[in-house]
Amino acid sequence: MSTTDTELLCGLKRENFQTTINGKQTDLYILKNNVGNEVAITNYGGAIVAIMVPDRNGKHANVIQGFDSIQQAIDSPEPYRSTLIGRFGNRIANGKFQLNGKEYTLPINNGPNALHGGLKGFNARVWDAQPMGQQTLALNYVSAYGEEGYSGEVKTTVVYTFTDENELVIEYLATANKKTIINLTSHGYFSLAGIADPTPTVDDLICEINADFFIPTDDTSIPTGEILKVAGTPFDFRTPKPVGQDINADDEQIKNGAGYDHCFVLNKKEEGELSFAARIVEPKSGRTMSVYTTEPGVQFYSDNWGQGHKGQCGATFPRRSAVCFECQHFPDSPNRPYFPSVVLRPGEQYKQKTVYRFGIEK
Repeated sequence: MSTTDTELLCGLKRENFQTTINGKQTDLYILKNNVGNEVAITNYGGAIVAIMVPDRNGKHANVIQGFDSIQQAIDSPEPYRSTLIGRFGNRIANGKFQLNGKEYTLPINNGPNALHGGLKGFNARVWDAQPMGQQTLALNYVSAYGEEGYSGEVKTTVVYTFTDENELVIEYLATANKKTIINLTSHGYFSLAGIADPTPTVDDLICEINADFFIPTDDTSIPTGEILKVAGTPFDFRTPKPVGQDINADDEQIKNGAGYDHCFVLNKKEEGELSFAARIVEPKSGRTMSVYTTEPGVQFYSDNWGQGHKGQCGATFPRRSAVCFECQHFPDSPNRPYFPSVVLRPGEQYKQKTVYRFGIEK
């Protein structure tokens, strides 16, 4: 963790990430594996600001969209870019849910709905960082009782490990002192071609998603309540195909999401198993990313609202220049008793593990 800026593959400057927010120090933390690759994370929102991996010619590029500095993160028009999301990832209809017969009201921040934990979710909090050697970083955050309208105090630990197999492993643990709801995820904006000015579109990215079913939404991105087969729809990624192939299809669900912004119901042999969720291949560079998760769903988002915002090292992020695979429970689960439960009770432990494995296709 004592790496100097001159040794950083990503070109980021540590001092640009060092400040004090509400008495807490922010910093940049570098994970280096033994095959010469690098991940950079800041404890502001747990944002991943660099994943430096090679293409088929051995040339490194940063394959995740993020920020140059803490100030850029704070001021970002896309506050969730590659950050941790909590207490509840995705949308809750009308910002309301019931627990123990009591109705809870959350801030409305996405059309008529509550999104990604509220006005100041886990993405905008300073986490306590604990480096554990050169390949692992633990982040801790205590979410106060009533924060953003949620019940109970929640203690959360997120551990990032960058293995020698080029796997970014993210493990989540949480406990609560009162019954509450929780749905954590990492909102990585992946650009396997490498971030640039402008970052290339993801249209030609070859994508596979291990799901026979997806969750359709209304025009405010809230689940309709159905669970539909992907067969015969633009949402069928069981056989790999380009992201852009059906992204503008004449399809109500595509129109509701302005592209892909839907939760896929992952094929699982048993609940909670770590299993294959998705894979993307970037044809020009040969870079690949495979996703494995213990979660029941993955929100696949094709960056439909990108507007060319600035990011690290002069990069710009136009519309559809990234894809997100947010491994999580289903949207609006608190209001859908037939969806897998998101309730966390005292004495229980919330546990989740997601793996992003980077590779090369020759």
